[in-house]
Parts: sequence; C-alpha cells; structure tokens
Amino acid sequence: MTINAILLQTMDLIFTFFYLAIMARIMLSWFRVDPYHPLSMFLFRVTEPILAAFRGIIPPIGMIDISPIVAIIALGIAQQVLVFIIGSL
Repeated sequence: MTINAILLQTMDLIFTFFYLAIMARIMLSWFRVDPYHPLSMFLFRVTEPILAAFRGIIPPIGMIDISPIVAIIALGIAQQVLVFIIGSL
C-alpha cells in the first residue's frame, strides 16, 4: 500500500466523519433532544467551528439555517481538491 493510498483513505475517513456529524446534528435539530446529553454536546463541539464559519458569511433565511448545507458542499469541494492534489503527487 502506497503512502498516497493511505493518505486518500485517511482523508476520506475524516471527511466522511464530518459529513455524518453534520447530518446527525441536522437530524437532532428536528427533535427535542437534551442539549446536555453527551452525544449532543460532542456533535456540537465537533461541528460548530465549521458551521459558525459559514453562519458568519451566510445569514439564516427566516427560521432556516442553511449553513449545514453550505458546509457539506464546501467539504465536498475541499475533498475533491485534496484528492486531486494527493493523486497528482
């Protein structure tokens, strides 16, 4: 296994983790969940730095926060750019 393959798999695992964490946070926002539950607190701590960056740029539309959608799109673009860079090494 080459170093490029290891880097690609590790990067894919990290991006997948963030995709799933953001999706879980979106789903938790649909239900009344205890914000002090350890899982809720973990998801908030992991995803808030990413979402806060986009929330500062894109304000909510009415009561709808679209920062998770923009964050997922930006993560996808960043992942593709990194795949291209690592693949060309």
